Amino acid sequence: MKVKWSYVASVAVILLLILLEISRIYYIMPFPGSQREESIDLAYWLHQYAGYVRLLLAVLAAYPVFVLFKAGSLSSRVLVGISLALYLMVYYQVNYRMSADQMFLQPTEVVLASVDSSRVDRKKLVVGVVLQGVARAYPIEIIGYHHQVRDTLGGEPIMVTYCTVCRTGRVFKPRVDGELDNFRLVGMDHFNAMFEDSRTGSWWRQVSGEAVAGPLKGAMLEEIPSQQMSLLAWIDRYPHTLILQPDKKFLDAYEELEQYDEGTIEGGLERRDSLSWKEKSWVVGLQAGTSSKAYDWNDLLAQRVINDTVGQMPVLVTLEPDSVSFHAWQRDSLFFVWKDDQLFDSNTGSRWNWRGQCVEGQLLGAKLEYLQAYQEFWHSWRTFHGRTAVYTKP
Repeated sequence: MKVKWSYVASVAVILLLILLEISRIYYIMPFPGSQREESIDLAYWLHQYAGYVRLLLAVLAAYPVFVLFKAGSLSSRVLVGISLALYLMVYYQVNYRMSADQMFLQPTEVVLASVDSSRVDRKKLVVGVVLQGVARAYPIEIIGYHHQVRDTLGGEPIMVTYCTVCRTGRVFKPRVDGELDNFRLVGMDHFNAMFEDSRTGSWWRQVSGEAVAGPLKGAMLEEIPSQQMSLLAWIDRYPHTLILQPDKKFLDAYEELEQYDEGTIEGGLERRDSLSWKEKSWVVGLQAGTSSKAYDWNDLLAQRVINDTVGQMPVLVTLEPDSVSFHAWQRDSLFFVWKDDQLFDSNTGSRWNWRGQCVEGQLLGAKLEYLQAYQEFWHSWRTFHGRTAVYTKP
């Protein structure tokens, strides 16, 4: 009876160990159902205390395993040995092979090139940033694999981030409580990438820069304004920009995202749904004060110019002739129209460029105030802007 009890106890504890490891990865990676649950606190608890739980279970297993290997049958010892080997395999896979920061490595070096020496196709989409008059362009297909790239711009350290499953590009100052910190990719929550800071171990949501678990829960990273557009459109604005170049060690990884810009990539989590208002439909999202609104990408493609209001703010959302570079501005009392691939206000007939500047007509020299806008999957904008309004085409 004692030997039989030892066998049952040994197997049960080993199964609990396996369940512990699987649970740790299940709640922070895109497994069926895991990303739709409000499980971030549980996931963080498992992450923080897994070592203690392992130790407790190992102590509980020590005596029954000792009894079993001393007096148990050969078959029972073999089965327990196989169970232990299975646990070790699961442990290795979860903690080393399936760990997010091991699956998506950081670049070995950040190489920036001038417009003339860049190897990046000018049709590619980039996240563009300007600080202290210094412009940089970060191709989405590069930062999409790494999830984050660190750089220094105008003397300011920055963290350029991208989550391909949400289609969210954000740029932050990597400072926690005013101190420069390092971040590692730890997993995802509601399909959005999460980073862990090195000093407090708090988890930060990529889409907003908010700490969602850990000692700094509720704190925010400072976001730096950025724009998404084609590299060609960015160069037109900033001809002296530097451009992030592919790291030669990760060319195969970048190649897997080759069709990401167009939304035709094979992966179901990253592929665009060409229909409107589906989980993987593209939208342009705007936040104006406490109000937010989503614009269907198909409407923007069809109309090119959308005059609308977000909260109490009159806004203009428009798309350049390249059909990939979008912009949002505060339009005040002006009403804009698209004519011959150019932008005009119908109030005065003045012509505006894609920098939001009036270049011809009665309002010559006037400039629209830029609004931060994002292109992302509808499921992402809806999840992280729970009260968002939805633009309806007239």
